[in-house]
Amino acid sequence: MEMLITFIVCFTAGIGAGLGTGFAGMSAAAVISPMLVAFLDMKPFEAIGIALASDVLASAVSAWTYGKNKNLDIKNGLAMMAAVLLFTVVGTWTASLLPNTAMGGFSVFMTMLLGIKFLIKPVMTTKESMKSVSPKKRLIQSLLCGMLIGFICGFVGAGGGMMMLLILTSVMGYELKTAVGTSVFIMSFTALTGAASHFAFEGIPDMFVLSCCVLSTLLWARIAAKFANKASPAVLNRATGAVLVILGAAVLAVKFLRGE
Repeated sequence: MEMLITFIVCFTAGIGAGLGTGFAGMSAAAVISPMLVAFLDMKPFEAIGIALASDVLASAVSAWTYGKNKNLDIKNGLAMMAAVLLFTVVGTWTASLLPNTAMGGFSVFMTMLLGIKFLIKPVMTTKESMKSVSPKKRLIQSLLCGMLIGFICGFVGAGGGMMMLLILTSVMGYELKTAVGTSVFIMSFTALTGAASHFAFEGIPDMFVLSCCVLSTLLWARIAAKFANKASPAVLNRATGAVLVILGAAVLAVKFLRGE
């Protein structure tokens, strides 16, 4: 019975994480880690490591699906990724110097607010308008925005996927599918770095929980990414918005159960 409950929790967490990843480039850690802590009484550090490991393949297969449909900006994605990784370290170091800077609910509220934004004010930018920006300007934007995203993520400790999607669509003027594709491409590398770091410090986690979370997240991310790439911009905005609002509300409910 205990193993069945564990499987149900992991599979359910994987559904939310996979849909969030495939539709919006959302980090699996935002969904999986609070559920593992709340329902399986797992240590937060181990739960985050499992969530990041689940994010690696889910983000990679999502990026591959978006790339296959020509909805991925690899060149500028690599530049942004380098800036994100570097300034995450800078943000983390800055946060360590200041007391009480943690904002645990930041990523949850950001998820819900971004979902509401997609429902009320959908992103209808076209690829044609994206191409009107010069390569040099786009590269500079990628580096500067990557620095900002990395610093905020390091300082706050969460929200990377949501920050990337918000900035790619609202600041850099990316078409929604290309924004998500570029976001999951970056997240696959950042999640791999994070997971490897967690396992190096903590050791190998519970393999049954890890396997269930990874496979469920991978399955649902693949389903979401395939749907997203075939959907019209209007449908994709509504689907992405609905998924983000529901996931944000679900994570808030889990945090409430934990008494946070």
